[in-house]
Amino acid sequence: MSSREISDAKSGITSRKEYGFRDPVVRNVVDKFVSRSDVGYEKYNSTLDDERRLKMKSLQGYLNDIQEELMDAVLYIQAAREELRDLSEEAMIEKYRHDALKEL
Repeated sequence: MSSREISDAKSGITSRKEYGFRDPVVRNVVDKFVSRSDVGYEKYNSTLDDERRLKMKSLQGYLNDIQEELMDAVLYIQAAREELRDLSEEAMIEKYRHDALKEL
């Protein structure tokens, strides 16, 4: 058994599949999914599939989680918009200062 197989067994990884990506954006998203799954496994010591099969959460629980995540997403969107607005305003002020110094 290789060191990778031993590590996988300790981490609960039961199979691996290799993927070829023509699109690096897709590869980056898949990498993030795998990383997020690893973090979740470290935190809860179970997988989402374990949670589902072992009935650790009801359908209502899943729907509640989805709703909370989407509400958080809306808040993050708003915060990002406000940050973008602030950056735009700062850039306009800086441009005004730069143009005013040129006129002197």
